[in-house]
Parts: sequence; structure tokens; C-alpha cells
Amino acid sequence: MLKKLLINNQIRARELRLIDETGEQMGIISLEEALRIARERNLDLIQITEKVTPAVCRLGDYGKYLYREEKKEKATHKHKGGELKGIRLTFNISQHDLETRVRQTEKFLKRGDRVRVELPLRGRQKALQNFAKEKIEKFLEILKGIVPIRIEQELKREPRGFTMIISKA
Repeated sequence: MLKKLLINNQIRARELRLIDETGEQMGIISLEEALRIARERNLDLIQITEKVTPAVCRLGDYGKYLYREEKKEKATHKHKGGELKGIRLTFNISQHDLETRVRQTEKFLKRGDRVRVELPLRGRQKALQNFAKEKIEKFLEILKGIVPIRIEQELKREPRGFTMIISKA
């Protein structure tokens, strides 16, 4: 979230390092002089930071400045990749459904995400673990034909089935 910036008469610093609307440094100027320059140019005096001495201020349109800062803020929150996505296979998955899961996994991997492949087992399925492992191996075999993958976490037996984590090689 953007912090509240001080503008024009809200600024309390006596001396300012002033930057004009083109980004050029104008040097260290008194607050009164900076306000006079801002009024002459029909612009606002915006305090960028007060953490340094003297405080840094900029000449510009306050509304436009806020708009640009919001755009920068939103750009930093866009998808960065590296998220952990989940793909769930089932014990009796058909060939077509397996291929659909492969395409979805391919999308995740190409975006840079890691993928957790899960195959939950229920009831009597727990007795047929070899069949479940074959399903996961078949899934990986099809996926390796499309995208080079790296196994980050080996196939692991958990109380409710199998899981593994893969990423793009």
C-alpha cells in the first residue's frame, strides 16, 4: 500500500533537495523558495522521502505522481513464478484425462511454477500401490516428452497416497 505523501504546505523540513519535473537536480533550496517555484510552474511540491537530510522533494502533478506509483506497486505484485501448484491424479484416471493433466502441468512449468503431483488412495486402492505408481510413472513419461523436468521431491508414500514435486529443468 502506498504511504501518505506530504505535499505543498504540509512539508515541515526547512531545507529541501529539489528535483524538477524533468528529473534534474536543482540543489538544496529553502522550503519557501521551493514552494514559490512550484506555484510559478503550476505544479505541486511532493516530498519523496524525509529519511535523509535534507528531505528530498520533487516538482510535479500530485495526481499523476500517485498514478505512476500505483502502477509501479501493481507491477511488483504480478505473477513472479515459483509458486507451488497442485495436480491431482486419480487411481482410475483415463488416458485422455491423464493427457489433460499433462497439458495443465506443462502450462504451470512453462510459467516457472513448481508442481505437486498427488495421487490419493482410498480403501482397497491402498493395497494396489504398484498400480498407482505406474499411473504416476506414465504421467511423468508423457510429460518428459513435452517439457524437460527436474524432480525436486521424489515420489513419497504418505498416509493418503503418493506425492512428488517437480519443476522445469
